[in-house]
Amino acid sequence: MISSRTEGCTLTGALSITTSVQDAVSVIHGPDGCAHHNFSLLHALHFDNEQLVLPSILSSSLKEQEIIFGGEHALEDAITGAMGGNPGAIFVLTSCVAAAIGDDVSAVCNEIKGCPVILIPTGGFLGGGFSDGVRSALIALSDLCNGGYPNGMVTLVGEKNLEYEAEANYRELQRLLGLLGVKAQLRFVRNIATSDIEKIGSSSLNILRDESLADVGDALRDRFGTPYQPSFPVGFEGTLTFLSHVGDALNIESDRAVSAEMVHQEGILEHFSELRGRAVKVYHSGRTSDPFLTELLELFDLELKDRGQLLSLPDPIPVGTSGLSRMLSRWQRILHA
Repeated sequence: MISSRTEGCTLTGALSITTSVQDAVSVIHGPDGCAHHNFSLLHALHFDNEQLVLPSILSSSLKEQEIIFGGEHALEDAITGAMGGNPGAIFVLTSCVAAAIGDDVSAVCNEIKGCPVILIPTGGFLGGGFSDGVRSALIALSDLCNGGYPNGMVTLVGEKNLEYEAEANYRELQRLLGLLGVKAQLRFVRNIATSDIEKIGSSSLNILRDESLADVGDALRDRFGTPYQPSFPVGFEGTLTFLSHVGDALNIESDRAVSAEMVHQEGILEHFSELRGRAVKVYHSGRTSDPFLTELLELFDLELKDRGQLLSLPDPIPVGTSGLSRMLSRWQRILHA
């Protein structure tokens, strides 16, 4: 059985968001093992991505006594300890154990004064996985903003903080937006401060990382009136459509940007022209990749053969023209091997 990379612990999904707020502390209400496991995982992945920072995580350290008699006092003590560092915010995430024993975590959080304390329920055994944790965290963190007025700002929502190409994808989005004469000014949430989150109500357009975040886009639109682009661009044609849709949303003429990107894409296709007509067998694990694969097969006149050269589509699918170029370069090396 092959597991999707979007499966896994709800708590880990939420922590991938909350630990990217640089001046905040994430408090896990649960046993020390939950905190240790997630700290080690996030630290290792950040190190692999050359982010030499330690995730700011504390634990309420639930033990047998608290599990039997209730752990609300342990949570109060953990939050008090977190406040000693004067954080911009404290995010309280519940473990499966805390959810099972029925602690009134919301009441504890509401009693805290002097620092924003945001509760994010992440007891995954009640239903949910990694992606649910991401969505819950993004919606919860928007509570740090009381409102605002559209000021032309473009916000990226829900970047996959644990993927290796997160920064490359960000650069590609900035390149494409630059063709329209704009740029992404807020990353919700990646390596920003609590005060930055307060600005999200002033965004004129939110660009979601992918369509799985539609309920986050809906929540931000319902609260602040902000329209959203449902995903980062995927595929050659999808990238051109992305430019057109973003231009429409921001009332910017996009014809020149689309034309310039078409010329750029033609250069990419010519650069990898030796791929044309090759017999290949392509491995891909998700239904969402099918249109993307169909486009590549047609553009390069690739023949699907059971005994063709084995290639694979990355998960997640490459973002924009630059992402495609990196993938095609890998394909080219494989075919030369």
